Amino acid sequence: MSEVILSVGQDAPKFKAQATDGSMISLDDFKGKSNVVLYFYPEDMTGGCTAEACSFRDDKSKFDALHTAILGVSMDPIEMHKQFTEKDHLNFPLLVDTTGTICKAYGVPTHEGRYPMRWTFLIDKNGKIAKIYQQVHPREHSAELQKDIEALPK
Repeated sequence: MSEVILSVGQDAPKFKAQATDGSMISLDDFKGKSNVVLYFYPEDMTGGCTAEACSFRDDKSKFDALHTAILGVSMDPIEMHKQFTEKDHLNFPLLVDTTGTICKAYGVPTHEGRYPMRWTFLIDKNGKIAKIYQQVHPREHSAELQKDIEALPK
């Protein structure tokens, strides 16, 4: 188990990571502008991970309407992220965390030191953790998040 224990209401740990398109994305890029769904998943192009990513893809316009960015994080290399993005036409960035730095900062446990558990952090526009999901059902998670985002203070 990881040593970091985060809780609702505290500042989300800052990060900067390479995205699928090669750009660098930082949590600070969203502060004051949009909420962030930071979701961790085990591996590109596997069953549950594909179902979850495709649900986010299909619902992206709903997240956009809720002023919420979607960022996926796994420990796969950028080449795998690019293949996953192209194969499933993903319309949001996947972040490269091959060293597990973001996983460690958020206290996300990994299996065999390589596969993050399926956890999600809902981060509000102020950079605070609004909700932590440690039990994620890939096919239902997008709808669950939308409902919780709608309930956030405006």
